[in-house]
Amino acid sequence: MIPSKHSREILPGSVAAAVATVTAMGRVMLSVSAGGVIHERMGPVGAVTEADGRLVLSGEMHDAVIDLGVIVRVVADRTGRMKDRALPRLELQDGEGATAFSLIGLDGLEPFDAALDRLGPGETLPARPPREAPPATAAEVVPEGADAGARLLASVTASGQPVSVRFRCRGLEQGWTGIIGEVKPAMGFLNVLLPDFHLHLKDDAVAVWRRDGAGDIVTLSAQAADGAGLGLVFSGPAAAFAAA
Repeated sequence: MIPSKHSREILPGSVAAAVATVTAMGRVMLSVSAGGVIHERMGPVGAVTEADGRLVLSGEMHDAVIDLGVIVRVVADRTGRMKDRALPRLELQDGEGATAFSLIGLDGLEPFDAALDRLGPGETLPARPPREAPPATAAEVVPEGADAGARLLASVTASGQPVSVRFRCRGLEQGWTGIIGEVKPAMGFLNVLLPDFHLHLKDDAVAVWRRDGAGDIVTLSAQAADGAGLGLVFSGPAAAFAAA
């Protein structure tokens, strides 16, 4: 383990070297949130490869591309907790010090620290108050057809067909492909909860879906009420979106 376990520190070396440590951390969640969308992949990272200014996270449970022109430093944060469970994270930050997204060590501090040991000590940052994950709440009932996001998810679920769900934001593109069997409304979000993928879509975040493609395969891109793109893109058989 690292000699001094600072609660927060800027990791030494390159972004690529810091991110590559996740392959030794066991189960990792890549969590990104923007515009009422939370898109998460979780599980072991099979490989991290660098090419053309990008890092590619791959494996059976990960599919993400990190833009090294945007992400310039990585901060290790050991303050995250869920009840008695430690959830340390790597914060991927831009040139202004804003965290674009995080890689969370789901197996706790021991594999997290062991993986970071290869980098050596970092630059200590002021501690933050410990993060506590919000408690689980009972499912809510959302009326059918209540908003564009709910309609699309209901259509996809009813179809039983595999679809691709990608999310693009500053510094990252992340994807998942599979069958969405159930949507659970709770805490003002529509929630897809699968072993290797979570999608949390805020109620009414999507005003309209822009549809591209007129054949058997179509793409639907989420837009907010002001017309701005949310970065959330569904694609798959047209029949899966027939009732959207």
